[in-house]
Amino acid sequence: MEYVVRTYSLCKRYRKFTALDGLTMNVPKGAIYGFVGRNGAGKTTLIRILAGIQPQTSGSYELYGEKSETKGIYKARRRMGAIVETPSIHLDMSARENMLSMYRIMGLPEDNRSGQLLELVGIADTGRKKAKGFSLGMRQRLGIAMALCSSPDFLILDEPVNGLDPQGIIEIRELILKLNRENNITILISSHILDELAKLATHYGFIDKGRMISEMTAQELEAQCRKSMCIKVSNPQVLTGYLESINADYKLTDAQTAQISSEIRITPLVEELDKRGCEVLHINENEESLESFFINLVGGEQ
Repeated sequence: MEYVVRTYSLCKRYRKFTALDGLTMNVPKGAIYGFVGRNGAGKTTLIRILAGIQPQTSGSYELYGEKSETKGIYKARRRMGAIVETPSIHLDMSARENMLSMYRIMGLPEDNRSGQLLELVGIADTGRKKAKGFSLGMRQRLGIAMALCSSPDFLILDEPVNGLDPQGIIEIRELILKLNRENNITILISSHILDELAKLATHYGFIDKGRMISEMTAQELEAQCRKSMCIKVSNPQVLTGYLESINADYKLTDAQTAQISSEIRITPLVEELDKRGCEVLHINENEESLESFFINLVGGEQ
């Protein structure tokens, strides 16, 4: 598998505080990588290091195979666009003026590409309206357009839907999917809005206290968060005997209750237990959310 980003035991320390503590992560090419962690877990620190804003204390990383300690990292970083924390927008400029300013800063020819990018992110019709009159969603779209000025094939977005209303969240979600699927841009999204991230990500990295707790694909996460059935019965021996006879995946949670992870139709189950003299006292279906999975993974609040 080809990777856009790989980090190796990456550490960042500020005197007595450790922001990253031996972080190792792998972002596959073509992925929408959901970087999940609580505030202060080290997400933005990692992004700032990858963007070249600040150095790591120890460890190393690669961008497109170029190691961080070599000169090739500067060339590799040109293939990357990023929004760190908040978009760097001049509020007294229009969208197009902001784009022209970004092209000048980067030393790139504009060649009418700013209009194409504004069209891509859906704010080409703002005319001379200044950015201070934009909604948060429009500002976020402008920030993404500015991050795309260098035609990157890797984009980092730090909390892209933070503070947006529901419509703004939907619009940014659709834009991210479009950039990934139609423009073949690998995207790393740092976010704590987990239910929204679940609608986008193809891969996940869960970070806590500067350490990578787990990396997995969306399919692997779905298997971890699969639906389960909680059933309470009058005779647990009858229940477990039946479940074992059909090779069902289950565990007992107390003397009368079992949690069944396998797919089982409720009506035949109840009928079969009734035939065997076992009464069903309570039954319900559960599906673990990404949020509850993350809390269980990192051990809840400390």
